[in-house]
Amino acid sequence: MAWSNTAAAQETKEHSELDATVVAPFRAARGERVTQARTFLVRLTYPDEGRAHAVRWTLTLSGPGPQGPVLRRWSGTEQVGANGKNVNLPWDGRADADARERRVLAPDGLYELRLLAVADAGSPQEAQVEQQWPVQVQRGASTAPTVPAFQAGLRQLTSLEGQPGYRVVYANLHSQTRHSDGGAPLDACHGAQDPQTGAYGPIDAYKYAQDHGLDALLTSEHNHMYDGSDGTNSAAVAAEAKALYQTGLAEAAAYSAAHPGFLALYGMEWGVINKGGHLNIFNSEQLLGWEKNAQGELLADIETPKGDYAALYALMRERGWIGQFNHPAYAGQFLVNGQPLGYTADGDAAMVLCEVMNTSAFSTNDEETETRRSNYEAACNRALAAGYHVAFSSNQDNHCANWGASYGNRTAVLVTNKAADTSLSRDSLLEALRARRVFATMDKHAQLLFTANGKLMGERFDNHGPLHLATSFSNGAGRQAAAVAIFHGVPGGNGSVTPITDQADVTVTPAPGPHFYYARLTQDDGNIVWSAPVWVNQLP
Repeated sequence: MAWSNTAAAQETKEHSELDATVVAPFRAARGERVTQARTFLVRLTYPDEGRAHAVRWTLTLSGPGPQGPVLRRWSGTEQVGANGKNVNLPWDGRADADARERRVLAPDGLYELRLLAVADAGSPQEAQVEQQWPVQVQRGASTAPTVPAFQAGLRQLTSLEGQPGYRVVYANLHSQTRHSDGGAPLDACHGAQDPQTGAYGPIDAYKYAQDHGLDALLTSEHNHMYDGSDGTNSAAVAAEAKALYQTGLAEAAAYSAAHPGFLALYGMEWGVINKGGHLNIFNSEQLLGWEKNAQGELLADIETPKGDYAALYALMRERGWIGQFNHPAYAGQFLVNGQPLGYTADGDAAMVLCEVMNTSAFSTNDEETETRRSNYEAACNRALAAGYHVAFSSNQDNHCANWGASYGNRTAVLVTNKAADTSLSRDSLLEALRARRVFATMDKHAQLLFTANGKLMGERFDNHGPLHLATSFSNGAGRQAAAVAIFHGVPGGNGSVTPITDQADVTVTPAPGPHFYYARLTQDDGNIVWSAPVWVNQLP
């Protein structure tokens, strides 16, 4: 089923925004053991109807450690359009670019590479992307932290201090098919598809994901493309738009029933990126939208005003729907009363996840080796500091027919497990998401747990006296920890989120009031794993 786009009103197309990534080799090549030299690659694209934009970029290297000074800074301005620009930036492994310091090598340790790209600076169309990635300098013996292990290589967790056992479910909770602008064959996929023209639908996606080892896949179709357009199709038939959404729900339920070890999920990606922000709704049985056809009929089941996030959150809370902030920008998205990622109590109840890392939505890689990856930790921290109780997630936003295969990243969900029960239900996954029992990983073999006085990540509790924060980690493929950090922030304080230790566990006595803590572990291959936070109300 598809409609002509000729009647569609002209609006800003989705996926036409600034995209900036940096490929940062975590380790130097073998031949550069002494110098630790390597080359960083900045990739810039702006697929805005072929129009070029002036993009000013800056790449800084700081360290070692989170409080380390800036060692190098590269910058430039590029005219960037749909074809993009690549900038190669060699680093010689030296601590300073000044000629007088050329012989000083950067000391061993973990460094941060930060990319800031700004397009159309100072104009109403200003866009900004920020990325952070770790790089390691190691000439001598490893000084990796000691991180307690648990059940390496297993997919089952035993009870945690009297709590029930859990199964780790590795999911991709963000993808598209031909029901919106995805589903193109890899050899013909060059970006977003015209809505409802792709070759492959949800059932194809579920089978592909299951064949490639995933436990669960959500096909999250753009809510405003059920009219068959990227704008507003005045000729669309409202009943057909609503029926397509119901078809997707039915297909997911049927696939799950026929494949008890795999969970097929169907939902929607609500909103627009331009002056908006995308979020996934995991469990709505009805299609939400704002578009109407020429007869004034709503092309959805429930009208939700475009860009009104406060109203959407209220509806989600009322209906018991839960969601995820998708690839959130640090500024300019999810506005409430003019505030980016603005807090509401309704939103706090409804939003359970925040994407901390994604692979390229238009990757055609099917060998889990995609190098175009984006980091959204700064934006997710802003949501946490605003007061949102969200866990981190890591998805692929696949638009091409490689669901879950572009990289090894996953959203890992700790689902309550019953003995000898290998099935996976929608209700059990939604319960775990509501409890924020989640870790985000760039490596599908990783397992990470974070506890506070024995309370599992995702929990909220009152505390008296000392607070013992503990991280444990295993990797079924043998990867080890290269670095670990435990972060702290104050929910509702809108302040900074800062590391408090570079060890796997620490005991602190928080000041009276609310706090959150989470762990971030960097593997010896540069892949990162993030725990969900714990939220602590420290009593006097």
